[in-house]
Amino acid sequence: MNSFSPIQASSPKKTVLMREGDQAVQQQPGSSAVVKDRVELREATVRFAGDSGDGMQLAGTQLTTVSAAVGNDVATLPDFPAEIRAPRGTKAGVSGFQVHFAGQRIYTPGDKVDALVAMNPAALATNLGDLARGGLLIVDANSFTKRDWEKAGYTSSPLEDPALAAYRVISVDITDLTRDAVKDLGLTTKEADRCRNFFATGLIYWIFDRPLDPTLRFIAAKFGKRPAIAEANRRVLMAGYHYGETTEAIHQCYVVRPAKLPPGEYRSLSGNQALAWGLIAAARLSKCDLVYAGYPITPASDILHELAMRWDYGVTTFQAEDEICAVAAAIGASFGGEMGVTASSGPGISLKAEGLGLAVMLELPLIVVNVQRGGPSTGLPTKTEQADLFQALFGRHGECSIPVLAAQSPADNFETAIEAWRIAVRYMTPVMILSDGYLANGAEPWRIRDLSEYEPIPVRHPGPDTQGFLPYRRDERLARAWAIPGTPNLMHRIGGLEKQFDTGAVSYDGANHQKMVQIRAQKVAGIAREYPPLTVVGPERGKVLFVSWGGTFGAVRSAVQELLETGHEVAHTHLRYLNPLPNDLGEVLGLYERIVVPELNMGQLAYVLRANYLRPIKSISKVMGRPFNVEELVESGRQALEED
Repeated sequence: MNSFSPIQASSPKKTVLMREGDQAVQQQPGSSAVVKDRVELREATVRFAGDSGDGMQLAGTQLTTVSAAVGNDVATLPDFPAEIRAPRGTKAGVSGFQVHFAGQRIYTPGDKVDALVAMNPAALATNLGDLARGGLLIVDANSFTKRDWEKAGYTSSPLEDPALAAYRVISVDITDLTRDAVKDLGLTTKEADRCRNFFATGLIYWIFDRPLDPTLRFIAAKFGKRPAIAEANRRVLMAGYHYGETTEAIHQCYVVRPAKLPPGEYRSLSGNQALAWGLIAAARLSKCDLVYAGYPITPASDILHELAMRWDYGVTTFQAEDEICAVAAAIGASFGGEMGVTASSGPGISLKAEGLGLAVMLELPLIVVNVQRGGPSTGLPTKTEQADLFQALFGRHGECSIPVLAAQSPADNFETAIEAWRIAVRYMTPVMILSDGYLANGAEPWRIRDLSEYEPIPVRHPGPDTQGFLPYRRDERLARAWAIPGTPNLMHRIGGLEKQFDTGAVSYDGANHQKMVQIRAQKVAGIAREYPPLTVVGPERGKVLFVSWGGTFGAVRSAVQELLETGHEVAHTHLRYLNPLPNDLGEVLGLYERIVVPELNMGQLAYVLRANYLRPIKSISKVMGRPFNVEELVESGRQALEED
């Protein structure tokens, strides 16, 4: 069912009286509201789309923040153009931001869009296919001139296309109304037009019963040093809201009730923010300083940006001249007794590969984050993909196994960062975290927890009174000691040459090399002993089991829930730990007749599972730069159930 389908709707001929304090239809000063129907929805999906300079990311972020503030569950999907300065009005320059908000638990940014704001013809051309039939289409009529629609590839005005009859089109002179609202503030035309996104935001706020106050506070804080700009944005936001109240072109407003989430204090958090904050929390839990060394690359750069602002939490950041320097600096920090962290995307991880091999040989804790994007090479730098799993597992020379974890949602990056830190110091090994463009830029409500709710992460550095110190002597986890350089009596050799067992002296002996390779592999394999048991949603045994990893979690979980609600025998398990794989995974797979693995690649996890468990695996692949839709996975589940 379309998410825009109402669960309570007034008769088309019936009007609803305006009630005092009823936010969706309340009378604002200076307005003359038209009494309109109120329709209650379970959920709604809204997308803002326009040129990269039209402020669509800001509009979407504000809608996200406000929706989270009123208690909805929220999931988002920002969509950035790959070209930094694409010609204005062209398809290559379209920027978008999709927000899915609901009165229930949700896991995806939505399949079909219920309301599309298209600020120009190019935005309409690239996004109309995602608008549900009967959905709202809001366009800035001032931007649909012949010159504009020709740049978008149209041969006639798209607003006159009979195909638009399938949607509820609201054509608004947004540019003219914006300029009129600020005409006495002395702004230039360019400055005035940059406020158009707030008109669209205000209109959407009225249509979907969103409060104005959080965004008004944001405007005051953001533009407080430029009073004319702040006043312009405030006026335009109110103008858009009042337009929704007074226009006869919109006959209904929509209400989405708060979701029943676990009690607590929430805030909207993006994946890159969550990862940065998780690293800071882990530093506090371990009483170990965080040193982040990175080189800017889309879509990982915001981790550096976020951590650079957190110097007051003892974070040290270093913007290196290249990816090789960044990983080397992080390794140096770890050698010095602090936690070195670096992050990049696929091309940058390629450059870090040699450094990762050095960290494995040194057996030092290190955290490397790969925010995956479409590849190979520069590929689709602003789009999402999961195609670096093989790189994470095998993309280094020699026998060079490292633990690999993957976050399942934007906010889950927080927990994943803490878990990676814990493994790195317990086992004295580099750890890789896999995120992706969707998880990094997407946002969802995150419950703020007290740090006391987390177990401490003990870090032990041997002191000068350590008896019989040998740098590569191992504990019960096969981890060596983390000795800090300069500690008396703890001198030891460092470098990439093979180490002699226990002593750490350079060794070219073949038998010793085999022993050290096996021990390093056994150390990583032993991490699986500490994993929690796999959880399965659905029947404990049966016909079809979906296996997901990383950002596919939300779409797969939603699809399985829909299939279960319609009586289909399917189940779902999700993998956070990709190396080593969970010890109980083989047993779980053996309880089902068919295994289905959806991935945003050409079947990399499916390949690994076939090799490890000798089971036939059905791979569902997608490499279009976008996450899975729930509908396509539901159909895949039905097909799997029908197979002989």
